[in-house]
Amino acid sequence: MTTPILKQIAALHDLDHGELKALWREYYGSEPPGYRRGFLIKALAYRIQELTYGGLSKEAREELDARIKGEAPRGKSRHSLPKDRPVAGTRLIREWQGVEHHVTVLTDGYEYQGRKYRSLSAIARAIAGTRWNGPLFFGLRRPGSLT
Repeated sequence: MTTPILKQIAALHDLDHGELKALWREYYGSEPPGYRRGFLIKALAYRIQELTYGGLSKEAREELDARIKGEAPRGKSRHSLPKDRPVAGTRLIREWQGVEHHVTVLTDGYEYQGRKYRSLSAIARAIAGTRWNGPLFFGLRRPGSLT
C-alpha cells in the first residue's frame, strides 16, 4: 500500500476478474464470493479505505447488526431522522408570494438566510408570517397525509 489510496482504488477498474479475486484473498483473507466484477471493485475499495482509515465504530456495527436482525436499535439512534427529513446538504426551494426562498438541510437543523433553525415549521412561519407545517409548506408532505 505504497501508492496513494485514490490511485489504488482507481487502479481496481483496470484489473480483470481473476486479479480482483486475488486481491480479495489478500485483503479479506478468504475466498471471494461469486459476485460480479462491479461488486468486487466496490468491496475492495471499501476494504482499502477501511484498512487505511479504520472501519465503522462499535456503535455503528451494533446498530447495523440490530437492523439486519430486524430489531430496533437500543435507545434512540443519533442517526435516526424523521421520515420527512431530507439528507443533510439538500437545498429546499420554495416560492412564496413571488419570492424564492432557499433552505439548506444541516445535520442538526436547517439554515435559512444565514440563520440556523431547528425546524422547517419555524422557517415556514418566518416566511409566511403564520403557522405552517414545515414539511407541508416545503412540499415534503402532501396535504392530508399523516407521513
